Amino acid sequence: MACRSEEELQSLVDDAKKVYFEGKVANYIPALQRESPDYLSCAIAYPDGNCISAGDIKKQFTLQSISKIITLALVLIDFGPEHVFHRVGMEPTGDPFNSIIKLETSSKAKPLNPMINAGALAVTSMIKGRNAGEKVEYIIDFVKKLTNESDIDYCEEVAISEFTTSFLNRSLCYYMKGDGVIHGNVEEIMEVYTKQCAIRMNCLQLARVGLIFSMDGVSPYTGEQIIPKDIARICKTFMVTCGMYNASGEFAIKIGIPAKSGVSGGIMGSVPDRMGIGIFGPALNEVGNSHTGMKLLELLQKKFDLSMF
Repeated sequence: MACRSEEELQSLVDDAKKVYFEGKVANYIPALQRESPDYLSCAIAYPDGNCISAGDIKKQFTLQSISKIITLALVLIDFGPEHVFHRVGMEPTGDPFNSIIKLETSSKAKPLNPMINAGALAVTSMIKGRNAGEKVEYIIDFVKKLTNESDIDYCEEVAISEFTTSFLNRSLCYYMKGDGVIHGNVEEIMEVYTKQCAIRMNCLQLARVGLIFSMDGVSPYTGEQIIPKDIARICKTFMVTCGMYNASGEFAIKIGIPAKSGVSGGIMGSVPDRMGIGIFGPALNEVGNSHTGMKLLELLQKKFDLSMF
């Protein structure tokens, strides 16, 4: 069963918005803290090309950590799993997404998975290009293919805000560089990483990306196999085990779909073979997931049985 009525979806969005005051907008990235905490929008994209939405789905937001699953897919396409997972692990962690402790206790500072900041930085260090500009352009071109739209770009204000305040991420890079996990110039890696996190889109575009992952990497809009099936499977597995920070286990039990969140308040969901979901609700819970977005997904799961388990 699927939600096909925009009125029905709007009703669920209105219910989820009632708990917005329990969350807080991210304030450690200055450019993000101006968002209104009571905002919530959602788009659901289906394989037949139809889409339903509630709220202002044209409102743009930055991907933040949602970009991690996109760059992971890109480096897996370019270099293959053996190369990538030699430098980044595959195990979930119960620690915060920006924690450094596992680098100190794991073998040769190898990050546990690509969804925590250390792992995502290691992935970004593998992006092809002769300089930061080429690497960012390469990522954005890939996102344009996923969304089937040509107007995708990054928000310079957010990118600068993150670049000038990302002291902990720089520490993660230098720690990994010391053990040979990453190579290259740390400031260049940080420039690429902050710009990939600042890529902006709306809920409909995000739902389209989620749909491609749900369809094993095939674009329903062009018929192209943009992501090889096995790589799409790997990415969806990471979304289940690590995609919702250190609340991924609870999310799997309550909602049970591959999903990836970002501290801007975005959530991308991929219900296998059924739909892609794009949500934006900037009020976050204590682990960094959209509080109202999580509530909305719980309501959608209960009503339409989204869980893959």
